[in-house]
Amino acid sequence: LNAVPVMTKWIKSLRLSNKVFVSPDVGNVKRAQRYANAIGGEICIIDKRRKSGSQTEAKRIIGDVEGKNVLMVDDMITTAGTVTEACKILRDNGAADINIAATHAVFAPPAMERLATCPFNKMAITDTITLGSRADAIKDRLVECSVAELIGEAIHRIHHQMSVSALFKEERKSESERSN
Repeated sequence: LNAVPVMTKWIKSLRLSNKVFVSPDVGNVKRAQRYANAIGGEICIIDKRRKSGSQTEAKRIIGDVEGKNVLMVDDMITTAGTVTEACKILRDNGAADINIAATHAVFAPPAMERLATCPFNKMAITDTITLGSRADAIKDRLVECSVAELIGEAIHRIHHQMSVSALFKEERKSESERSN
């Protein structure tokens, strides 16, 4: 299972024009492409270098973000080093708005300190990890999207020997429509 259907719904609700999907690193390029194919938009990639175990440095952007509404997509945010560095370089390169969609919000220290001053507009996360008051520093910019319905439907389909991949039919349909 993946959170693409849930996050796609949130991204569409933003009703952004002139959007670009940004991969914060090379490892998330396919994820950015999936969203761009499902929703429509270009992709850009942040070229980053790891300085140490939890420290990264964004070096440059592959693609154009100037004046565009950025949707950065990531699988998880742990210490927020990658996200904060990416947001800084995106702002420096003229991004209009920066919104983030991340499946898992681990938010291990020093994530909250970094995110509190990070120049993003909104961040959508799923409810796969309970945050409690840990995210209070960014609660006005945080949107929690539930994956309960998606997981429940997957369990139902498995129990009744039905296709789980059909849950992602909308995404595949959008991809094939765009390639025609």
